[in-house]
Amino acid sequence: MRTVLVAGGLLLLMQATNPDGSLRPGRPVTRLFSQDPYTEYQILEPGSESFRIRYLPETGPGSTELLNATRGGSEGSGLEVYDPRTGKPLKFTYEPLPNDPETHQIRATLPMKVPEGGIGRVLIYKTYKDPRTYTMSGNNIVWVRSLAGYRLGVVLPKGYAFTSSDIAAQVTTTADGRLKLAFANPSGQANPLTIHAHPTTATFAPSSFEDMFFDDVKTLYDLDAPQTGRIMVEQTYSDYRKGERARLDSLGYLPLENLKVIDLDTARELTPKKQGGATYVGLDEPIVDDKQSAHLKITGTLRASGYTLVRDELVFQRTVKGLRNTIVLPAGWEVSGVSQSATLGTDRSGRAFVALVNLNAENSYRVTIRGTRSAR
Repeated sequence: MRTVLVAGGLLLLMQATNPDGSLRPGRPVTRLFSQDPYTEYQILEPGSESFRIRYLPETGPGSTELLNATRGGSEGSGLEVYDPRTGKPLKFTYEPLPNDPETHQIRATLPMKVPEGGIGRVLIYKTYKDPRTYTMSGNNIVWVRSLAGYRLGVVLPKGYAFTSSDIAAQVTTTADGRLKLAFANPSGQANPLTIHAHPTTATFAPSSFEDMFFDDVKTLYDLDAPQTGRIMVEQTYSDYRKGERARLDSLGYLPLENLKVIDLDTARELTPKKQGGATYVGLDEPIVDDKQSAHLKITGTLRASGYTLVRDELVFQRTVKGLRNTIVLPAGWEVSGVSQSATLGTDRSGRAFVALVNLNAENSYRVTIRGTRSAR
């Protein structure tokens, strides 16, 4: 039986230091994507010293359980664990860690063993009470937390407005009129946030734009030799729209050949069907409530005019969409230019890649990547 511990990442992802306090070098970047789990903190009523967490962790093939640890010093309660595919509750236990009685963990039983080619996921709700994190200054809220998650949201209680927030973030309004910060932490390192908020009589209308940091879409562009102009594309995402089928919107900007669609919860292949100008797949589990989503992977081949060889230089030029896009260069090519801010890495096969994380509100942007052939 395989289990996975998801501890919120704080201790695991803090930068290591030498005895003299200097930083130790981090490991080379090999992961094609970061920002996988989503965490939302809803600050509860003033004086409660509590906040409600919504957390969406994942695990890989072979797993039958998922473990989620409570941060030491935080008192956990109000635990709920769901299967995002069906929206039904999952069995779980809440127990202290054997070697650290102040830290507890949720041990959730997955609805099935995660199949090869699939991804296991759970939806966790929990309430933390932590007087160190949540204090009052008169009627004003002070909330401080070291956030080591990747995709994040923080929601104020109703009737409160931001006095200040010291991390760059989008500000949205929830359907019930609460203000929310939405942001990403691309490094995954501990990222301290302090929020000051004050009571207000203002009434906030719900935002008309979506929280792009909640959207888990990620797109991989695997470049073939530049003279072919051929790109293998893999995109994964969760679709929360209610109904018995899912519309494959990304095919509007990714005209893929050899299209294949996989339900990542079951690793089962789904059959795409066209209707009008759109393409759909039927869902084995219709989406009927807000706890549900379909977790899909689409793959195919893209023949793009923006990928070519110019005077012996590889050039990838394209408008990409969504929060996360990673471009993997062919074997034997080095990255020589990137027009947008990105993380550079080398995958386990030795191929260079460019990982883009879009921190702006615009859902699409143009990027140019250049590569030079290695003499090795």
